[in-house]
Amino acid sequence: MTGGGGAVRTKRTRDDLAYFGGTPGFAEDIRVGTPNVPAKDRYLELVSEAIDRRWLSNLGPLVRRFEELTARRTLRRHNTAMNNATTALQVAMKACGVTGEVIMPSFTFVATAHAMSWIGLTPVFCDIDPVTGTLDPRSVAKAVNSRTGAVLGVHLWGNLCDLAGLDDVARGAGVPLVLDAAQAFGCRPLRPGPTGTAEVFSFHATKVLNCFEGGLVATDSAEVHARVRSLHNFGFDEAMEVAGPGTNAKMNESSAAMGIASIERLDETLKAYRAIHLRYEEGLRDVPGVTLMAGPEGQTHNHQYVVVQVDPAVAGLHRDRLCDILGAENIHAKRYFAPGCHRMPPYRADTVHTPVDLSATGTLTERVLALPTGLAVSPGDVDRICDVIAAAVRYG
Repeated sequence: MTGGGGAVRTKRTRDDLAYFGGTPGFAEDIRVGTPNVPAKDRYLELVSEAIDRRWLSNLGPLVRRFEELTARRTLRRHNTAMNNATTALQVAMKACGVTGEVIMPSFTFVATAHAMSWIGLTPVFCDIDPVTGTLDPRSVAKAVNSRTGAVLGVHLWGNLCDLAGLDDVARGAGVPLVLDAAQAFGCRPLRPGPTGTAEVFSFHATKVLNCFEGGLVATDSAEVHARVRSLHNFGFDEAMEVAGPGTNAKMNESSAAMGIASIERLDETLKAYRAIHLRYEEGLRDVPGVTLMAGPEGQTHNHQYVVVQVDPAVAGLHRDRLCDILGAENIHAKRYFAPGCHRMPPYRADTVHTPVDLSATGTLTERVLALPTGLAVSPGDVDRICDVIAAAVRYG
C-alpha cells in the first residue's frame, strides 16, 4: 500500500477501470503539497552571496531582509523569522506569558496541539463553524474557566477566524488571543478590527510561500516583540546580555534566501493559485454531493488549498472511497483533518481536553478532502481530476 516517500498507492479495481473506460490515470503522482520553486536562479544567487560573505546563520542580512519583506504582507509592526512554525508558536506563547489551558480547535493539524503540550500547556478543544471550519467563539465561551491561559485560533486553509468574536471572548476572560496562521500567509481582513496579540505563519516547503522550513511571529506589541526576539535567540536581549531562558529558533540564511526568492514572485504565485481554484469551482459545480468549501467574505485569500466536502447521502459514496479512487489514478488527495486532535491517543483519554460538544468537528473530519493545487498543477490536471471525481460520483 505504500510506495516511495510514504505515498499511499492503491491498484485500480476492475470497477474503477470501467468508470474511465480503461483509460490510464496520471503517469506520475500528482499530490497535495508539492513544493513551489518559483525562482530557482534567484535563490541560488542569494545563497551564493551568503556563502561568499561567510554569514550563514545568527541573524544574517538575508534573514533581516526577509523580515522586512514579510512585514509588508502581514501589516504588523514587528516580524521575527524563525526556523519553523512549531517553535514559532511555542515562542509566541512564552512571549505572551501563557500558562495553564489553551483553548483551540480540534480540527487542525496535530502540531498545533503538540506545540502546546511540549511547553507544558494543556490543549482544550472546542468546536468549529461548519462553513469555514474555524474556531467557533460560542464554543470557546463555554470552555473558559479559571485555568484558561489563552485562546488559540487557527486560520484554516486561509479562512480567517471570527476575529471579532474570539477577541470578545479572550478579552472577557482576560487572556491573549494568539493566531495560528500557518496556512494563511497573504490572507488579511479587508476592514480594520482585532488581529490578536500575536500571529504565527509557516513557511514549510508545502506552503504557498516556502523557505524549505521556516516560521514567523508577527505582532503589534513592542513588549511581546522584545520577548520574542530574546526567546528565539537563547534569551539574549538587544544588548546581547542574557535576559532569561531561551531557545534556538533562528532562521538560517539559506532558508531566508528561499523565502526572499519566493516572496519576490508571490503575486504571480497567488494569481496561479486563484486561477486553479476557479477552475476547480467550474469543474465541480455540477457534481452532486461534492461541494468546494468557500472562504468567508471580507478578507483576501491565498487560495492555497482546494478543499471539498463530500456528503455521502448526496454523492452516493463516502469521502474515503473517493480518496481511494483518486489514489488509484495517481491523484493523492488528503483527508484534512481526520481524525480530530481530540480523538488522538495523547488527548482522547483525558476529559480535560474535551469539555464541550464537538459535533461540527466530527462531521467535517468525515467529509473533507484536499485536492492537488499549486504551481506543479496545470489546468489540464485540474480538468482530469474533476472528471475522475464526477465519474466516481456518477458510478458510486
